[in-house]
Amino acid sequence: MSTEAAEVVCRLTGARPRSVRAGGALTMVELADGRSAVLKSSRLAGQLTAEAAGLRWLAEAGALPVAGVLGQDEEWLLLEYLPSAAPDAEAAGRFGAGLARLHASGAPAFGAPPPGGPEQAWIGGAPMLNRTGPKWPAWYAEHRVQPYLRLARDAGDLSSDEAATVAAACTALVEVPELAGPAVAPARLHGDLWSGNVCWSAAPGGGRTEGWVIDPTAHGGHRETDLAMLALFGCPDLDAVLRGYHQVTALDAGRADRTRLHQLFPLLVHVVMFGRAYSDQAVAAARSVRALAHDIP
Repeated sequence: MSTEAAEVVCRLTGARPRSVRAGGALTMVELADGRSAVLKSSRLAGQLTAEAAGLRWLAEAGALPVAGVLGQDEEWLLLEYLPSAAPDAEAAGRFGAGLARLHASGAPAFGAPPPGGPEQAWIGGAPMLNRTGPKWPAWYAEHRVQPYLRLARDAGDLSSDEAATVAAACTALVEVPELAGPAVAPARLHGDLWSGNVCWSAAPGGGRTEGWVIDPTAHGGHRETDLAMLALFGCPDLDAVLRGYHQVTALDAGRADRTRLHQLFPLLVHVVMFGRAYSDQAVAAARSVRALAHDIP
């Protein structure tokens, strides 16, 4: 692996690395110029192309720190290495403010992929199609919930009754689009912004700790989706993130009540990837969407 990785790095950068150290799915690399980098590989068609395009699109906004792409082809992605640091409330607030600016930089449409990004993308190890739509509620139901509902049901990871509950949530969202809150313009989303995809680091060159984003599934979407993803598995100093966000872009009334709506998509993805361990959470999220419908006058 080390020999192959060294050859890959040489091909991607034009110079042979000083050292290569394999470590599971990631390979640590010291480049010829002394910088540290991480080499990733994937056999999933288009996955790394989509990731690299997403990172470049997010970085283009100049809103918050994004892991730099140092080289990429269909099977390999070379990224700058970000040494970890402990987050604090001030760093979290800056991250929230940057995330608001990122979202405000916009996207052409809901579901629009990054420039140069393929329509066939991935979220984790699950396929994800970037197909566009004009209205977020209907687009979300059709392109972010129903595909994973079908996969989970067909695999037997959702029972017929559980699948019907999720399907009813989609119907409610389409028939009562007010469930999604005020209409919004397409935001430039990270798309898979769980806490593990925020790397707290002082890189490069030291300085204060910032929240850097890695591993995006970038597309045009609803800004509350990224915020709901941060809450799903516990982001450090989430309250500070939200305060920083609100200082730049006011959070709409009722956002907290809509969190489970936005979490339905990633929870179903987890059902598809990991089975019934996440089925109860996904069905509970679907029930909360249906409950919201009863509160709409």
